[in-house]
Amino acid sequence: MGMCDIIPGVSGGTIALITGIYERLISAIGSISVAPVSALIRGRREEAVEAIARIDPVFLAILLSGIGIGLLAMSRIVLSLLDTAPALTYAFFFGLILASSVLIAYRIEQWDAVIATVWVALGLAAGYLVGGLGQSGLGHSLPVLFVTGFIALCAMILPGVSGAYLTLVMNQYEYLLSAIARIDVLPLAVYMAGGAAGIISMSRVLKVVLRTYHTQSLAFLTGLMLGSTRMMYDRIVAAGGTVSSVFVPCAAGVLLVLLFELALRHFSACGMNPRT
Repeated sequence: MGMCDIIPGVSGGTIALITGIYERLISAIGSISVAPVSALIRGRREEAVEAIARIDPVFLAILLSGIGIGLLAMSRIVLSLLDTAPALTYAFFFGLILASSVLIAYRIEQWDAVIATVWVALGLAAGYLVGGLGQSGLGHSLPVLFVTGFIALCAMILPGVSGAYLTLVMNQYEYLLSAIARIDVLPLAVYMAGGAAGIISMSRVLKVVLRTYHTQSLAFLTGLMLGSTRMMYDRIVAAGGTVSSVFVPCAAGVLLVLLFELALRHFSACGMNPRT
């Protein structure tokens, strides 16, 4: 999950789904509250132990350790690629985001042509406008990092949306990669604090929105991701990329997402569960 969370267009949540831990992860996150502390203050030790058990602390500790190692290893690789072959790397990201947007559209269960078309168009317009903004003006202040974490880590709740993709939209991607590689604690702590606030406060809201407005939500996300490929295109051109030179890495990005999707379907069909 950590290695995939570094790559825009690939969601660590997809890996959680493939390995069968997604529901356990969401359940553990949803159980995080002040209940254990509150119970201890009132002297109710057994109640506190039960509340802690619901958080599944051993599972979360092991998972977060693996994610941390994956983030650290992959951040150095991606930074090196962006430094030595930026056009090819951004082309790879372009393919990832393009394929991911198509797969999000594929997850729309009840396709209403009119509603879907309207929301895809709205998302496309929003993504295109965001992709053309001068994000460099945002800077890398602690409040911006907090908001980025709040938005990006909420992506864990959304189907197929990559947190790294959202940090790219917020122009914090390379800055955070460098912070991870250097183990720069302060910006990473602020980013994670924003993410924790986002997941805890928005997980239930996002679930309700996805359940109530399923078609509209996924159609808008499809358009948003397609529109924001403008940003990748601009970066490829700025790095001197040509159609012939970037075709292969772009196709590789598409292929990688398709392989993840095939793996997800295979494991879902087999009904594999890591607890068994």
